[in-house]
Amino acid sequence: MAIRSDQDKEQDESEDLAQADPAATALVEPTNPQPVLEPTGEDAPVQLGMQRYVHAAFFAAGVLLAYLSSKVLSAAWSYLADWAPAARAVPQLVGYPEEQRDSFTLAVGAALGIVAVLFAYKKPAVRTWADEVAAELGKVTWPNRETVLNGTVVVVIASAIATVYVAVLDRFWGFLTTLVYGT
Repeated sequence: MAIRSDQDKEQDESEDLAQADPAATALVEPTNPQPVLEPTGEDAPVQLGMQRYVHAAFFAAGVLLAYLSSKVLSAAWSYLADWAPAARAVPQLVGYPEEQRDSFTLAVGAALGIVAVLFAYKKPAVRTWADEVAAELGKVTWPNRETVLNGTVVVVIASAIATVYVAVLDRFWGFLTTLVYGT
């Protein structure tokens, strides 16, 4: 027993009407004239287009900023904890072990990264610039595998020839120098 969808039932009803009375088919309009196809494989639409690169760049910038700020805060905390006047003034600096300091500074760094990225993301000038960069990168024609492989082979062979040439010249000039100045 096959399970039939509502669309299949409506199509069967309209075909039955067309067989019974051809003039009645002009009055029956299909509810969905375009078939809905599920995208698969290469036919799948590109979600977000170039915007995905903009969002990925903002995300990467946030992660990088969070990491760097956590390391700077951790280094500053360790420096201040080792500095005697600061440790006497703020005893909480030495009250936490090194592992807990890293955890706290990572949390603060993550918060700084999120706030900075959201602040930059909401600025129209930054967003416009990022969108324009993504659009320009979308126009780039990347080389195919064969082109890259051929270029790599040419570079390796040219480098090998240049290495042999310089090695031969070095030996030749070394030989001439030994003849002229002696050992």
